[in-house]
Parts: sequence; structure tokens; C-alpha cells
Amino acid sequence: MSIDSPSGRARALWQEQAAAPDAVFGTPGRPAVLVSPASSLAPPSWVGVVTIGDTALITAPTTRAADSVTTALAGLPTDRLTDPATVTGLLAVADTLGPAVLAYLAPDALRPPGATGAPTGRLTPGHAALRALSAEAGAEDAGESGLEEITSPVFVVRDGGAGVLAAAGYAHWPRDTAHLCVLTAPGARGRGLARQVASEATAHALAAGLLPQWRARPAASRRVAAALGYRELGAQLSVRLV
Repeated sequence: MSIDSPSGRARALWQEQAAAPDAVFGTPGRPAVLVSPASSLAPPSWVGVVTIGDTALITAPTTRAADSVTTALAGLPTDRLTDPATVTGLLAVADTLGPAVLAYLAPDALRPPGATGAPTGRLTPGHAALRALSAEAGAEDAGESGLEEITSPVFVVRDGGAGVLAAAGYAHWPRDTAHLCVLTAPGARGRGLARQVASEATAHALAAGLLPQWRARPAASRRVAAALGYRELGAQLSVRLV
């Protein structure tokens, strides 16, 4: 597979995020397990698992943790490596985060979002109206959206006044990756607004030559990504060992 394909570029991204010399993805049934305390595949001191296609890359904070993971998970099908029930059944686990699906968009794959009748505007990251939207959505949804991490222009649909109904932008990640961040006010969901603003943010990323990445756990978020043409190529799971 070409390194310029979405899968190839995604692997290159996560190999860099692993923060380990010569990090590579393993082969089916044999995930690569690396000791990397500085890895960004998971929170500090956690084990991070990322799969792209039928390959997997795992980072662990210590040699002991890496040895435990290698012994417990070797031979598993790739899709089971990010299944919390499977992993917690094989390892002594204190907590898990995820799994989140990783979806990517090829340059020619963006689909039109459909008309909503609402105009799209722009705000700068950190605008007061975006903070108000995060507060309205609640800490869990706002945290899931990553709205505070946006570094691009923020594409918004407003409520006719100062408020924002939906917002999307992206955070610049390594390897020319645009990590999409999308949030809709609770009372405005189901109207196609997330697709509208996410489409604008995705188009902006593509015009800059970036690889759009959509990481999601909620089914509703995954449906928005699929409607825009994103393909689910992998998954991510973080594990805190006992």
C-alpha cells in the first residue's frame, strides 16, 4: 500500500506519535509492542493500542508492562486488540479509555453535506461564543469534541444572535494531519448542522494538503463522519494496568 494513501499516512502519523525509535506497525497476529514512556498513543503511564487495517502498534510505559502485553495479546486478531472485554480478560487492568474509531478521508472523497438553510460563518479559536457552546453541551460532550484544541479557523452555524449552534475545526497534528473537532448544541442536534460545519472544516484541511482524521466513540459522531465520506480504518484503546 502506498505511503501516500490514507492508511499509509495514518500509520506514519501514529508511528511518530509512539515516540520510539524505529516504531513500526506489526503484522496480523503479531502487534508491535514498544517501551515508550513518552508515547502519545495513551495518557502517561498507560498502555496505548492503535490499529490501522489489520496491523497494530502498542506502546507501554515500562519493560514489565510491555512484556505482560506481549505475552497476553500475541496471536489475537487485530480487531480484538481494541476490544475492552477481550483485553481486560487477558490483562490485569485498572481502567480503560475507548475504544475510539479512527476514520480518514481521501482527497477526492468528501461528500456534500446537504442543505440546512443556515449560513456558515467563521470564528477564531477560543472565541467566547465557542466557550459558551462548550458550557451548554456539558463537560463530557465538550471534552469528546476537542473544541478547545482547534488551531484552524472555526466554522460555525449561529442561532441568529450571539450564540453558536454548531462548530467545527481541526487541530494540526504531526505528519500534516488535521484532527477534526466538532460540537453541536444539545437542542440543535439532528438537523444536519454537524455535517455542515464539519464539511467546511474538512474542505479547509484538504485545501491545505492535510489528511483529515476523525476520532470518535459515539455512534452519532461516527454517522456524521461516514456521511461526509470518511472511512473507518482503525481504532484506538488506552489501558491502565494494575
